[in-house]
Parts: sequence; C-alpha cells; structure tokens
Amino acid sequence: MAPVNNATPLVGLDAIVIDTETTGLDPAKARIVEIGLVPLKAGKLDRAAAVRRLVNPGVPIPAVATGIHQIDDAAVAAAPGFAAAWADIAGATAGSVLIGHTLGFDLAVLKRECERAGLPWTSPRSLDTRLLAQVAEPRLGGYTLEHLASWLGVTVDGRHSAVGDAELTGRIFLALLPKLRDGRIRTLAEAEQACLALTGVLDQQHRAGWEEAVAPQARDDSALQRIDSYPYRHRVADVMSAPVKFITADASLGAALNCMAREKISSLLVVPPGAQTVAGLRADESAIVTERDVMRALCERGPSALGQSVAGFASKPLVTLPAAAFVYRALGRMSRLKLRHLGVEDDNGGICGIVTSRDLLRLRAQDAAILGDAVDQADDVPALAAAWARLPQAAAGLVAEGVPARDVAAVISRELGALTRRAAVLAERQMAADGAGAPPCAYAMCVLGSAGRGESLLAMDQDNALVFADGAPGSSADRWFAQLGTIVADILHEVGVPYCKGGVMAKNAAWRGSVATWQARVAEWIARSNPSDLLSVDIFFDLVGVYGDTRLANELWRDAFDAAAGNAGFAKLLADASGQVQPATTVFGTLRTENGRIDLKATGLFGIVATARVLAIRHHVLERATPARLAAVAALGRGGAQDLEALSRAQAVLLDLILAQQIADIGMGLPPSNKVVVKRLSRGQRKALHESLGAVGHLETLTRDLLF
Repeated sequence: MAPVNNATPLVGLDAIVIDTETTGLDPAKARIVEIGLVPLKAGKLDRAAAVRRLVNPGVPIPAVATGIHQIDDAAVAAAPGFAAAWADIAGATAGSVLIGHTLGFDLAVLKRECERAGLPWTSPRSLDTRLLAQVAEPRLGGYTLEHLASWLGVTVDGRHSAVGDAELTGRIFLALLPKLRDGRIRTLAEAEQACLALTGVLDQQHRAGWEEAVAPQARDDSALQRIDSYPYRHRVADVMSAPVKFITADASLGAALNCMAREKISSLLVVPPGAQTVAGLRADESAIVTERDVMRALCERGPSALGQSVAGFASKPLVTLPAAAFVYRALGRMSRLKLRHLGVEDDNGGICGIVTSRDLLRLRAQDAAILGDAVDQADDVPALAAAWARLPQAAAGLVAEGVPARDVAAVISRELGALTRRAAVLAERQMAADGAGAPPCAYAMCVLGSAGRGESLLAMDQDNALVFADGAPGSSADRWFAQLGTIVADILHEVGVPYCKGGVMAKNAAWRGSVATWQARVAEWIARSNPSDLLSVDIFFDLVGVYGDTRLANELWRDAFDAAAGNAGFAKLLADASGQVQPATTVFGTLRTENGRIDLKATGLFGIVATARVLAIRHHVLERATPARLAAVAALGRGGAQDLEALSRAQAVLLDLILAQQIADIGMGLPPSNKVVVKRLSRGQRKALHESLGAVGHLETLTRDLLF
C-alpha cells in the first residue's frame, strides 16, 4: 500500500475495505465469526487479493444470526479462535486506511475482541461509506448498502458474507467519488472533516457503543521532512553541458571513442550523416552513444567493433527534458529509466544540451526528490492523482527549508504544466481506444494564468487552451480537439484541479482554435472598445505550451504581443476589464477580514499581477513572470522604478503568507485558499503585510502614468 497523507486524493487512495460477520448486533457482546478484506489500490478493487477468515467465536452462534450470514457452529468448528485469526488480519491492515459501511460497529467489535484476547489495538485511519453518502446526499431515504447501491446504480450480489459485503462497500465508495468531488471533497482529510461535521449521526453511533468511524486527525506534519532544496530551485539549464558535442551516424565507433577521450566527456549526440550542427535537431531525429555503449560493444564484439558504424551502437530516440525543467525532474527520470544521460530541449523542442548523472551527483538528492518523475509515468487517472498528491508534501518541505514561496510557486507551476501534459497524453489514448483516431493535425496544449507565469500556489483551478495548425471553428478538426479538451478537463478535475469557474478551458470554443482562428481572435480583441468584451482575455498573454508542437503556442504568444505593442488603449481596456482591487483595510486602518481571514489574492496579489501584465503588453515586454515583467518595465526608464520594485517585493511577501497558510490548512484537513488567518501572523509578518498592501494602494495611479 502506498503511504497516505492529508492531501491524498480519494480517487488515488490505497486502502483496505473491511467487513465482519458477528453473532449479534450489540457491540459489547457480539463475537466475530468471519472477517473479509478487499484491497483498494489506486481506484481499483483487487478482488483476487481478497482475504477471508472464518473465526470460531467460542460461543454458540444464535440461529437469528445464522439466518443472516449462513454461518453456523459447524461451519466454524475447525476455524481458529480470534487471537490466531487476528495475526493475519492485523498484518494485512497495518498502516492502511480502512473503509467500511457503518464501520464504527466493526471497529468496536474488533477492539473488544482484541481486549478479550489480550492483544494490542490501535485505532486505524478510516472512512465510513454510510457517512460519506450522507455528506454527498443528505436527503436520501436511507443509507443501507441496498439503498446506496440502488441510488448509485451498483449491482448487489454476495450480501451477508464478509468479502461480499466488503466488495460491495468498495464499489459504493468508488461510485460516491464523483458526487463527493462535485461537493469539492477530493482528499482524504477533506472527506474526514466532512464526516466529522455529521455530529448528530456520530452522537447516535457513540450512544450505541460504536467506535469512531472517522477520527479527528492531528496536523499532518509528514510533509515537513528535511529535503535538499537544490533540485527544486535550479533548472536543468543550470547544470547541463553545452554546446552539445556530436558525431555523425556514419562515423566509426573508434572515432566516437577518440572524440570522447579528447573532449573528456562521457557521451556524444549522434546526428544524421552530413549534419554540420545540432541546431534545430529534435529528439526523434537523434540518438546518443555513451562510453558504456563503447565498453559493451568491445566486450561483445572485440576490437573489430571500433571499425563499425556508430549508428549500430547508439540509443534512439534520445530521452529529453526541457531546459526549463527543474533538476528534480531529471533525477526522477534518470532513476525511473535507469539512464545516465538526458538530452535537453529548448523552447522549440531542439536539442540544446546534455545533462549527465555526473552533473547531478553532487546534489545527493535521489531520496529527497519527492516529486521525481511520478506525474510523467502515471498510466491512468488514479495513478496521476496519487502522483499529484505529492505536491503539497514537497511544497511544505521546501517552505520548511526556507525556500521562498516565489521559488516554490515555480515548482508547483511546472508540475501543473506536467499534469496538464500527462492529461493530454491519457486523453489521446482514450480517444484512440474509442475510435476517434489520431490528432488531425499538429497542436499544442497550453496553460495560462498563474501556471503560465510560474506563480501557481496550492489553491488552483484549470486555465488551459488549445492551438492547432489547421481547421475552422466547427470543422471536423475542431470537433476532435473539443473532445480532447473535454477529456483533459475531466481528468484534471478528477485528479484535483477543479474546472475553471470562468470557463477558461480548451473544451470551450473560446479557448481553442487554429493558428488562424487565434490570430483573428487577437485582432478582434485589440479592436474592441468596451472592457466588458475583454473579460478573461488578459490571461491569454500568460500562455505557454506544455505538450505537442509547442512552437505553435510560442509563436502565437509572440505574435499577440507584437500586435498589441504600443497600444495603450488596449492595455487600458484590459486593466479595466480585470476589475478593481478589493480594499484591504477598514476606515479605521485595520485589516478587513471575514471570519478572521483576509483574502490576499483579492486585496493585493491580483492587482500586482494585472498591473505587471498590462504594462508588459503596452511596452512589448516578452516576459511571463510578474517579477520579470516589473523589472523589465522599470529598466525602460519611463519612471516609477521604485514603485515597481515595491510591487515586486509585495508580491513575494503575499506569496509567502498565502503559501504558508495553504500548507497549514492542508495539514489540518482544510481545502487550501488565498485567505490568511490574521491572528497567526507574527508582528514582523503583519508589518510586512501592511507595507505590501500599501504598495498596492498606488496601483491605479502607477498604471495610468506608465500606460500613457
């Protein structure tokens, strides 16, 4: 079973579904006659691994009980007593989350059996499908297994056997997940908190002598382990070797060996015969030959191998990572694929460098790279959800190490891009399996907003778009990509990145289109004269491609900046369309809070980001990150440099405060948000917050001055 924490998504939860059959319904007197376990692994019930144990209760089984579960004294005569049977059960469930229906009864009976046998008992972490069902739908007429199966369309069979009831409970749990997700209950801790809110039901169960089916959880500090933060703060570009040394495919292996010895390197890129440069060469057009390949060739074929063509010994295709990827991704990919060399791609997919295990050896972070390559290797939605659940743990560990939130946000954003990329891969597979065929033309899956800027935190929703090479709106190509966008959105929503409330998703027609459609769309935006016509348009200028032919996205983004360059009126309309920053203080100068929290995105962060974006558009600053935009505008020498620097500092402060609160909330089982508890702030943090909000107070004047 995979380890769990508060952020583990229910869709990717590894757990044990349990049921017991007993001699009666009074937990103080009932004895166990059968125990059934069915493992739940990454969203699938493993019926083949089910465990059934008959138990001799040591007392006669009442006829009324036998009439229910069909187990009589003769059936358990040769069965072991509870103490002997419990050894296997305890070993199979140790450390696992238990799922059951009216689980408090089963736990009470198990606890009392352990007490009678003198065995230790530890209350497990658990979920009760009866409670979850009431959370999902409080108005049901009943919450028995039969009621829930009928409501959810789950087939009932094998009732009143421990394994049969456990399997039925597991199927009901899986069927409940979409309904819980619609109620924004996605993680283990969120499910626990929602169940604990059913105080009336819990009080009734307690009076009946049941154990707590869902126990309050202490703060989850498992994420705060010390980790080496270097791999999360540095990019592959920082450690790669460049320019790339290469050799043509028709050269001899001996020539490759001489070149590696002369250059003191351990690999060479293998390029097509006659190539004079690696410029523009893509991974699928190249291969790599390493010193190990040479050693293997000599071992297998002897000295004659040195005279043979290098193409016969090279590995193809070259496994690559983007230059902007963080080092932890290189560590994860090398570890997963057992490689010592990776190619490095530039923004357009061309090979620009090589990173080796020797380059990374000094990092000593193989065990500390929590995220690794898990998102990229997930083969289905539950596995993707389980990989995504590692993100809060990594973020918390980095914050505990003193890494600024701005750097952590860059890691989160890269992972959100990777998640979107993997969702597109899985969506393509699903469409192929459904008979929709391959993509009709080249395309790029893109992220926008905070993910595009590299500024995402842990409370996020979807912002994505599609750019494809050819196809008018409503064409067969457009319909294919509409289907792809819908599946991607559904996958992301299921994994834990909710649908965008504003509809900024590729499944919607306004956020997908051919290059020509997008160009016409941008021209139409720039020609508008009413800010209400430009709602949500601003985040298009944060667009970045994460999958497919990303050149389409990069060129479109640059073209949009070119089209808007110098157009102060368009930038002003975008600023007006984004809305006003909410006031952060009352008339008495105190922070404006609701239930003790202040929304630092609405009162500060949003305004800083919007200002930096419209100024970048106005002055043709080809940057995406807010600090880079502010610095570039200041460097133009048009004034306001001190105010722009203050905004950059303010953004850093607000990100630090918001991320710390989000990590704390996740640790307590609460959904992360942008609202910070004021009372938890230190005196120094409050001072920095007031200064930051003060800097935001000048936004309107600063924007007007620098636009015109």
